[in-house]
Amino acid sequence: EFAELYQKAVEVLDPRQVSENVETGGVAAALVTDKEVYRGVCIDTACSLGFCAEHAAIAAMFTAGENRVEKIVAVGWDKRVMAPSQVQGFLMQLGNPDAQVL
Repeated sequence: EFAELYQKAVEVLDPRQVSENVETGGVAAALVTDKEVYRGVCIDTACSLGFCAEHAAIAAMFTAGENRVEKIVAVGWDKRVMAPSQVQGFLMQLGNPDAQVL
């Protein structure tokens, strides 16, 4: 199952500069719930108002009406698994302390 989740994250990697002040897609995340896989990419801005890929994937999950993460993985532009950025604490606040951060 890890390989499938990892591949879902890799599929949305697309590092690019979208404006003079914004880069996106250099980190991608995928999470699985008991129903679906959700993905997201980071948005990096010159003024620090961007957000991480894990938060984008969690927001997609919330948008779809779900709220329970089973597993989550993040990958960088080089397709290596990355340490999640503050996501464990975020998941605990959501009531998901048992979610697996891969």
